[in-house]
Amino acid sequence: MTGLQRFFAFLFSIVVAGSAAALAANVLFADGVQWIDHVRIALLGISVAWLSWGASLALNGLLAPALRPATSGNVGESTRTAVLVPVYNEDPAKTFSHVAAMVRSLADQGAADRFDFAILSDTNKEEFFATEEHWFSRLRREHGHLSRIFYRRRAVNTGKKAGNITDFIKSSGALYDYLVILDADSLMEGATLVEMVRRMEAEPRLGLLQTLPKIVHARSWFGRAIQFAASYYSPVFARGVAATQGANGPFWGHNAIVRTRAFAQSCGLPELTGRPPFGGHILSHDYVEAALLSRNGWIVRLDTDLEGSFEEGPENVIDYAKRDRRWCQGNLQHSRLLFAPGLRPWSRFTFLQGIMAYLASPIWALFLIASIAAPVIIGEPNYFPEPHRPPVFPRVEQFQALILLAGVAGILVAPKLLIVLQGAFTGRNEGFGGTLRALATTVLEIVWTSVLAPIMLMYQSRSVLQVLCGADGGWPAANREADTVGLKEAWDASWWISVGGIAIFAATLAFAPEILYWLLPVVIPMTLAPLLVHLTSWRLTGRGGRTVLFSCPQDYRASPVIQAQETILARWRRQAAHQPPADLPGDFAAFAPAPTPR
Repeated sequence: MTGLQRFFAFLFSIVVAGSAAALAANVLFADGVQWIDHVRIALLGISVAWLSWGASLALNGLLAPALRPATSGNVGESTRTAVLVPVYNEDPAKTFSHVAAMVRSLADQGAADRFDFAILSDTNKEEFFATEEHWFSRLRREHGHLSRIFYRRRAVNTGKKAGNITDFIKSSGALYDYLVILDADSLMEGATLVEMVRRMEAEPRLGLLQTLPKIVHARSWFGRAIQFAASYYSPVFARGVAATQGANGPFWGHNAIVRTRAFAQSCGLPELTGRPPFGGHILSHDYVEAALLSRNGWIVRLDTDLEGSFEEGPENVIDYAKRDRRWCQGNLQHSRLLFAPGLRPWSRFTFLQGIMAYLASPIWALFLIASIAAPVIIGEPNYFPEPHRPPVFPRVEQFQALILLAGVAGILVAPKLLIVLQGAFTGRNEGFGGTLRALATTVLEIVWTSVLAPIMLMYQSRSVLQVLCGADGGWPAANREADTVGLKEAWDASWWISVGGIAIFAATLAFAPEILYWLLPVVIPMTLAPLLVHLTSWRLTGRGGRTVLFSCPQDYRASPVIQAQETILARWRRQAAHQPPADLPGDFAAFAPAPTPR
């Protein structure tokens, strides 16, 4: 079945890209064949192939049957699982409230005694040291009787998050059958954690099980739109990914469970020769770890039916671009691993997909630049190419150009509209306020995405250029509760995009005025980038408030673990100044070497 899904995805992408290239050839060759036309056709074909690949995953997801893997019943009393929570210069009260809520949720399932929590700190800012110990003491005083909770801070954060987890496995991994790997903003229902262990127990060859986290706690326009997309579209796209990748599934670095023995034996990451950005420690370690597990014969699977898995997302364009810069460097770094020995072909293709996810933006930008430059390169048309022969006048292929434009737009929009249609028949839209509201929100999200697309294209293109020029972006700390971006901050972060928009407008007006109207949807958002960055960071909700815009099921009925986390954090912040913590040790003294788990 997986082979058939892959064949369909490749065939769909090739056919659509080939059709787009053929239409483009008819339009561009109408006034003669020039070398710049071949360049434009090639760039367009690559871009459309990439867009079509994403659409094929959505179609696979719409057509894939709902599968629920078998489980083995209750988790054995001897089965031990560690929940790893790596932190890096985070707000400890916020992060530890997530841990507290998950401990309580596991206690409600009667399983808290079979899960240990390990907070793995890579914090390197002195002002965070004391507050982490403060809130860890509070956490363990209130919830340490339900589950064992440990805290360790590394003096040197070698290897970033991957190195942090590796150090834990070396020192304490032998105590545990399974490891649940989270991010500092991750949140999971106790029932989901227990079910993940059950599924690992049911399939001895399962090395890693990835869940689909949904975004919560978004407050800004930007954040709410991403939250809606992650809640409404992502389950369908993820089903397509699961159906296409099969046993060589993805690892997204968090909200997943791994078999400790498989991970320890397979996932030792090399330090690449040379300096960053292409050398040094591997940044996007998750894709590599999934590939290494597959290489050793372990199943890597994405189960999209698992609910109760959550994370938080960026609240504005600036924070999104900062995170995306790190992902860009990590994915381009995978070019060093494409031909690593022993990897499965699909793992290599997964690396290629990750690389293409960032090369797509500069490729599209090059297509726009080539279209503006074409009239200058081609020069004045020659209506008498052969002496003593009748003149050859260019054909106007406006209809085919419109078909090409509509086709590219359809690739982007059709999957989302099909998701709305499917939701109307399955009843899924009821969780999003009904079909009419789901449709209206989808249209609003499409418009919003289209407006911001040129801005994100510029940020991604700059990131690719920086990496190719040898600039190391490092691993910046996440700002998970960002406030509204002021106009000055927005201007400082995006003025160069405005300048680029004005330059494109001027160049088009001077050299290719016939395509000016086609480029206005690109030029206008770029020119207004600082204003759009500012406006989309505005809050749509107050703290704890609600809004009908970009509504999701959790707006109407929040998950119990989310409610618990919000309650705990609100209480902690109210009482912080009046309840100093008890003096509890913050170390890993309880972790000692043990025999390798089964």
